[in-house]
Amino acid sequence: MVGVETEVRSGSLRLSAHLARPDPPAGPGPNGLVLCHNFPSGPRHDSSGDTYPELADRLARDTGWTVLSFNFRGAGDSQGDFSLSGWLEDLHAATSHLLDVPEVAGAWLAGFGRGGSLAICAAGEDNRVRGVAAVGAAADFDDWAADPAGFLAHARDLGVVRDPAFPGDLETWSRELRETRPLGLVGKIPPRPLLLLHGSDDDVVPLMDARTLADAADGQVELRVISGAGHGLRHDPRAVAVLMGWMERQGV
Repeated sequence: MVGVETEVRSGSLRLSAHLARPDPPAGPGPNGLVLCHNFPSGPRHDSSGDTYPELADRLARDTGWTVLSFNFRGAGDSQGDFSLSGWLEDLHAATSHLLDVPEVAGAWLAGFGRGGSLAICAAGEDNRVRGVAAVGAAADFDDWAADPAGFLAHARDLGVVRDPAFPGDLETWSRELRETRPLGLVGKIPPRPLLLLHGSDDDVVPLMDARTLADAADGQVELRVISGAGHGLRHDPRAVAVLMGWMERQGV
C-alpha cells in the first residue's frame, strides 16, 4: 500500500488530503472511495479528519481500493471557513479528484457522523457516485438550525470558522442549515448501494435517524446496527469490518 499527502482544489481553496493506493495495484479499474470526516467535537478532536489517513491506508491495504481522505474547508490544514454548501462543494471536488486518478474506475463515498449526512446529500445530487456508506449519520441538521448564531459561535470556537468577517450574510449561511436535508435526498440513491451503519447506543445521533433514513430510501438499503456501540464507530473494529465487507461486495 502506498499513501501520499496531496491536496484537493475546491474552487479557489486548497484542501489537505491523503491518497492511499494498493501496492501492487489491484488490477485494471479498481474502485475508489472518498472518506468524509465528522464535524469536529473539539479543537483537537480527531473527527476533524487529521487521523483519517490511517483509516484510508488500512482500507486500501485490506480491500485493494484506492482511498482518498481529506479535510473539509476550515478543518485541519484546509483553507476556508465552514458552511454546509461549502462542505458539499468540497465533497464534489474530492469526488472529481478521485475520479481523475488514472486507475480508478468509479467513486464511492463513506462518511462518518455529519460527514455521512453530507455523503448522502452529495450522492443524491451526483450520479457519478456509485454507492454510499453512511456511519452514524444524522437525518437532518435541525439541531444546528435551531440556534444558528449559537452554532456559528461554536464553529468559531472549534476553529472551523476562522475569518471574523465570515459569513458575509448570516441569514444565507443559516438557511443552508435548514434546507440541506439528507432525508430529502436519500431516496435518490437507490438502486445504487446504500449502507447505513449505526450504534445502538449512539447518544449523539439517535438510532431513529438511521431508521428514518432507511424508510425514506424505500427499504432499498442495508441497515446495520452495532449492538452496544456509541457514536465513535470509526474506532469500533466491528463497524470497520462491516464497512470493509460492504466495500468488497461492490462491483466495478
